[in-house]
Amino acid sequence: MRAPMRLFLASLCLLTLLAPAHAAPLAAPPPLHVQPWDGRTWILREDLQATWEAPFLYLLVGRRRALLIDTGDVADPARMPLAAEVLARLPKDGPARLPLLVVHTHGHLDHRAGDAQFHGLPGVEVVPSDLAHVRRFFGFAAWPDGLAQVDLGDRIVDVLPAPGHHPAELVFYDRATGLLFSGDFLLPGRILVDDLAAYQASAARVAAFAKDRPITAVLGGHIEMDRTGALFPWASTVHPEERPLPLGKAELLALPAALQRFNGFYTARDGFVVENPIRNLAAGAGALLLALGLLGILVVRTIRRWRRRRSRP
Repeated sequence: MRAPMRLFLASLCLLTLLAPAHAAPLAAPPPLHVQPWDGRTWILREDLQATWEAPFLYLLVGRRRALLIDTGDVADPARMPLAAEVLARLPKDGPARLPLLVVHTHGHLDHRAGDAQFHGLPGVEVVPSDLAHVRRFFGFAAWPDGLAQVDLGDRIVDVLPAPGHHPAELVFYDRATGLLFSGDFLLPGRILVDDLAAYQASAARVAAFAKDRPITAVLGGHIEMDRTGALFPWASTVHPEERPLPLGKAELLALPAALQRFNGFYTARDGFVVENPIRNLAAGAGALLLALGLLGILVVRTIRRWRRRRSRP
């Protein structure tokens, strides 16, 4: 063994002996990150270590009531103290807090799992995320046509139907800030299509709505891309060089064309990644069955050939 190697190993042993028996573990990140946009608007995000979905939620406070858009992917308040964090930011008038209305961009579990934390709380109303309740509460008589408003008191929020990713998808536009809250309808990540015709019609309606309105930023439900536009692996709990959340009005107006270019399975072009996971799964399953069928045919032919050779004198 060479002398430099002996010196290296001796130093390593010394460092091991001098190291504390129980090194202090790295502090775990908080399960919920809260970032103010302004004095009446908060962006909340569930941490990647708490749930790989890491959804974004939004709290808007008006003069008469507040609005919470989505409740995230974690129901247990011990793991995700969502209700406590939200209520702590509501102004109080004596012992009573400002009333809170809880709504959803859509009904997938990662956007509504936290509903249970708000049920039964005084001054809190939770609108269920299924289509029947959404239509009834907002008064959409001709879904998906129409436009509804939520008046928070000196703060109007427009509510637009946007099915395509989910049958009861909604997009919210805050007139006070110019923010458009798009959930999974538009986000820096995978545009997951369930019903292409409905998605195309929704994109056209939302683009027409936004065309002549100030759009400060489009804030979606997740971040799934790094700063180069590359997608993180599915279910990844580590997002190195994660890109910023906000999209712009240009991306919103370009969405209809991106959906028109979609091939029905997977299309990545001009910064948009559009896919239909159900079709992709079905195509994958079909390819697997075909491969198994071909393998079965090959095995049968091999066995027959082997039997014929054995039967020869």
